[in-house]
Amino acid sequence: MTLLKIAQIGAPVLRQRARELTEAELASPEIQNFIDDLVETMHDASGAGLAAIQVYRPIRIVAIEVADNPRYPYKPNIPLTILVNPVLSPLSEDRFDNYEGCLSVPDLRGVVPRYAQMRVQAWDRNGTPIDREVRGITAGTFQHEVDHLDGSLFVDRVADPTTLTTWKEFAPHHEPGFRARVAAVVERWGS
Repeated sequence: MTLLKIAQIGAPVLRQRARELTEAELASPEIQNFIDDLVETMHDASGAGLAAIQVYRPIRIVAIEVADNPRYPYKPNIPLTILVNPVLSPLSEDRFDNYEGCLSVPDLRGVVPRYAQMRVQAWDRNGTPIDREVRGITAGTFQHEVDHLDGSLFVDRVADPTTLTTWKEFAPHHEPGFRARVAAVVERWGS
């Protein structure tokens, strides 16, 4: 497997809309190997997710996994999930405020309002249809990653720029309060 270079904010690729894949493309050895590299790169960078467009491939694939992630110790675990051509639809108007960071926006975090319940429709890496519901913090993670496929970064969705903080300042000043909000979100909507 190969570690891929992660595009940083300012790279034009991050502002493109990624194109959909055909079933034949998805089944190709090239794309299957790329998915392995995408997952390996996400793990190496300790990301909770990584979109293909973040590694200079403007195609509609995202990888998501949270397994006791040291960058996000308060996030509920999410098994490795590959979404191809994902479509997300809100299931209610309920929202919560999510402190987000991004591998393409290093050392910055900010509060983003996210839908609390989403329907996820996509293919998995084998072309098998996925149609499921995600809730709470997990729904926020899915929205963050799928936003990348439409050329949007979390900083575009920060409603109050005074919430922007570096990782160093987040830990002592914002993380304790955010952990309490995460617990409330999990209690209300599940993971």
